[in-house]
This record gives sequence, structure tokens and C-alpha cells, in this order.
Amino acid sequence: MSIQIAPSILSADFANLERDLKAIADADMVHVDVMDHHFVPNLTLGEPVVERICQVTDLPVDVHLMIEDPDRWAPEFAKLGVASVTFHTGAVHAPVRLARQLHDMGVKACLAVRPAESVEPIFDILDEFDMILVMTVEPGFGGQKFLDNQMPKTRRLRDQITARGLKTHIQVDGGVSPTTAPIVAEAGADVLVAGSAVYDADDPAKAIDQIRQAAQVSYKD
Repeated sequence: MSIQIAPSILSADFANLERDLKAIADADMVHVDVMDHHFVPNLTLGEPVVERICQVTDLPVDVHLMIEDPDRWAPEFAKLGVASVTFHTGAVHAPVRLARQLHDMGVKACLAVRPAESVEPIFDILDEFDMILVMTVEPGFGGQKFLDNQMPKTRRLRDQITARGLKTHIQVDGGVSPTTAPIVAEAGADVLVAGSAVYDADDPAKAIDQIRQAAQVSYKD
């Protein structure tokens, strides 16, 4: 698989969001964090803004729901024109049913695992998901330090996917930069979310290329 880069607009300028979406045109997708002030402490944006993002960007929109009751709300976000919806193991009640519902709506289904959560309990349902998100920071805020202790978990997940011949992607979110990109790629992640490393750079497009190149040479499936 080739490495995909998904800049997180959590680090963008919300007052100039369309401009900042254009600045990442060379990315593979745009990562949109939706937080509800309950599942995580922070509060970000909701359906009207996500819908507008889908209208103004040509990139696939990858929505990361850090919210309570994704069983209820994930299908609503799927109606907005997004390409994929990610929900958390710690919030969902019926993950397989929700994944199948999203697939029926033509949207990819993705499952997220927080740092304290193990990946082994989801091995039996891996084939229901297009992507697994391994959080390498605690969800809720951008700009946190990368947790390298999540790499053994990522490798175990990649080994399981490979052994079963699945096409499930592994996404990593949190502290990804040109420095940490080779580490997560070597562990088997092929979709890298980067926020501060892209939007704090003088040239976001160049930062995306640097992260992609750094990861590609180290990727091990």
C-alpha cells in the first residue's frame, strides 16, 4: 500500500477554513475532528460546517467522531457527502451494525482505539471495517506529544490484517510529523493524520510531501 496523508483541520484557521483547505490540495484526504464536549472535553464543529467542507473541497472528507452515541449520529454525518466516518470503540454500542449501515449508505466505516484500549478485542470484527484508527495521543486536543508506546499495538494490528489477507487500512492520529512518520509507518500504519506539522509549517504542501516521503521509505505491511 502507498502512504496516504490526511491533514487535520483542527490545526487550521477556522476563520479562513476554505483557504486552508486549498492549501492542502496535494493531500489524500482531509481529516475533520468532531467533538461534543462530552466524550472528549473539547468542542469543535457540527453538521453544517462538515457539509460545507464537503462542498468546497475536492478531497475525500474523513470525519472522526469523538462524540457520545455515534450509533445515532454517524449516519447523519454520512448524509453530508463525507467519504468515511470514524467512531470510537468506547462510545459505540453496536459497531458491526453501524459499520454495515454506513456501508449501505455508500460511506466507509472506521473504528478508533484510544491509547489505553487494546486492539485484540476488535480482531474478530476487523473485516467489517475499512480502516482502524490508532490514537497516538489522547483524543480531544491538537498539538499533543506523540505516544510511541502505541507502536507495538499498531504492529499487532498490522500483522493480524496481513495474516488474514484483509485490505483494512491503519490510520494513526496524534503527533505525526516528518520525525515520527517513519516510526508509525514501520509499525504498519499507512494513513497518517497530521495537524500541527502541516498547518504550522510555512509551506503546508511541502510539509505534506515531507511526511509522505519520510513514511513511505519505512512502511512495512
